[in-house]
Amino acid sequence: MKKIVSSPKAPAAVGTYSQAVIADNTIYASGQLPIDPSTGEFVPGGFREQLTQVFTNLKNVLEEGGFKMSDAVKVTCYLQDLANFGTLNEVYGQFFSEPYPARVAYQVAALPKGAMVEVDIIAVK
Repeated sequence: MKKIVSSPKAPAAVGTYSQAVIADNTIYASGQLPIDPSTGEFVPGGFREQLTQVFTNLKNVLEEGGFKMSDAVKVTCYLQDLANFGTLNEVYGQFFSEPYPARVAYQVAALPKGAMVEVDIIAVK
């Protein structure tokens, strides 16, 4: 059995997908963009601000489903520019602590709406 998760504290899906799906004791959170849910627009600033908003959105989606960031087992980060990898590590450390989830980071050709970053998470209780 699966349950669809939708948080008003995260931006609505910009396509034909759910913010997250829970199957058994696992939540699969779709990729989040740096959209401020109160404005529907990207947060002002650069990569650091966008990444902080992405993780905030993911945290809110996980919490809506009854999960915490500490339940994350796999994080996938899509970066417009791998030169931001150091900043990724700094901001990541504000949302995760040891033992860290598994993680992968890719540089991609483009992201929806011209975002600098998108992240998705799988978490298990």
